[in-house]
Amino acid sequence: MRIAKIIKNGEVYFYLKHSIRIDNKIITKQKYIGKNLPKDIEELKIKFLEEFQELRNKKLEIIKNNFQKEWRKIPESIKEKQLNEISIAFTYNTNGIEGSKITLEETREIIKDKISPNKSIRDVRETENHAKIFLEMVKLKEELSEELVLKWHKEIFSDSNPEVAGKYREYLVNVGNYLAPDWQDVKNLMKQLFLYIEKEKKKVNPVEFCARVHYRFEKIHPFGDGNGRIGRLIMNYLLWKNHYPMLIIEKRKKKSYYKALTKDEEGFVSYLIRTYQKAHKKLLKV
Repeated sequence: MRIAKIIKNGEVYFYLKHSIRIDNKIITKQKYIGKNLPKDIEELKIKFLEEFQELRNKKLEIIKNNFQKEWRKIPESIKEKQLNEISIAFTYNTNGIEGSKITLEETREIIKDKISPNKSIRDVRETENHAKIFLEMVKLKEELSEELVLKWHKEIFSDSNPEVAGKYREYLVNVGNYLAPDWQDVKNLMKQLFLYIEKEKKKVNPVEFCARVHYRFEKIHPFGDGNGRIGRLIMNYLLWKNHYPMLIIEKRKKKSYYKALTKDEEGFVSYLIRTYQKAHKKLLKV
């Protein structure tokens, strides 16, 4: 958002101008705010942004509503098969982002056929455990909690990395050039995150909300290993519980995903919402 100054016939006029990308189109709006900058300029900026958020949220609501219409038509036995396919795609991509060498077809064989490829036993175990947690997750009714997140982490990594499984880190870590918060602050930061979740979960559109929670979780980086995978599980649990289709961050797009995580929170939220709309663009046309 920027303040534009336009001079007409010797008179000065001030406008707020802002652009947003929706469906691969840049939409720009401007709002006249007077011949002088008003004292409540910050409040006007917030209200102006809310107009854009309403436009964006309508698109996201269309995705949700069309998804639910389609999902209700599907027989329960077919739903189960589809969720199994999602578990395969999600597990392959989320582990692949973190360096797993297991292919999509090998992921399918591990999950569906119980056939283990000649690959790292660590990668195989994490594939098995992640898919198991995912399929349990989509059936859960409980609210997201600290206990649930610790449980997921423990069950995914107990075979491959038992020293860190289900425990917050007790040491400093760097993520690229980013220095994560001091380990002594992790427990308190996680409590603050869950307070934020409880307070804001009904105030913000679920897609925006899951983006903010994912970003904040990754910035805390509470575990010694597996933060990305747990963060993406959290994101999809929040989407699914709110009746939105899930989002799989593809392995081949990990560079843009990592780049988005280096931005500030608003930059990451913008990235994730664009990615979500692209992933589900067919649901905007149903």
